[in-house]
Amino acid sequence: MDVFEALYTTRAMRRVKPDPIPMEVQERILDAAVRAPSPGNTQSWRFLLVDDTRVKEQLGPLYRQALGVLFETHYKPMRERAEATGDTRTLSVMRSAQHLADHFESYPLMLFAFTRNDTSGGSIYPSVWSAQLAARAFGVGSALTTVLGLFHGEETMRILGVPEGKGWQIACTVTFGYPTGRWGVAPRRPAHEVSFRNQWGEPVGFEIPEPLWTP
Repeated sequence: MDVFEALYTTRAMRRVKPDPIPMEVQERILDAAVRAPSPGNTQSWRFLLVDDTRVKEQLGPLYRQALGVLFETHYKPMRERAEATGDTRTLSVMRSAQHLADHFESYPLMLFAFTRNDTSGGSIYPSVWSAQLAARAFGVGSALTTVLGLFHGEETMRILGVPEGKGWQIACTVTFGYPTGRWGVAPRRPAHEVSFRNQWGEPVGFEIPEPLWTP
């Protein structure tokens, strides 16, 4: 797959089939993850794959409870504003997030990423994104969420058997599965609307009204 196709079409894919992910694809996903850069080449990460229904059944209720709290607090004004203005894009994203919660146990594969001595995420998220790009190359969709770590970090790590007192923290969870929908370039605000040069607010020097890569 062309690198730009992977970059432009790898977006959150939460509606997926329950079909298992072949072991050789899982190998490629993790091998790509550990090739990512890390500060000082410390590689202070650990990855845990979950495909056991019994484990997912313990985590699913925690995830749904946490997302419910978010929807009734942090995301509530956003949802109400979207409903009032007919913002279908925002409402679609929220329905997609709810779909992940409702079908948590049916995702065929999950990746839990852990880091130590790094609260910034700088040493873990490049590797996670590499894993997602590798999955895309094999037609596997993914979606990253931090909900479990934010609301139920200690309980999640206990369920997953993470050693206590070693400094490990859960950074994120990534769901994987073969999408039920189609790949495509996600609509985004153009780069020149969110980028500057030399000083905040100064024009970046070019305009990109349409994606520079198309299928």
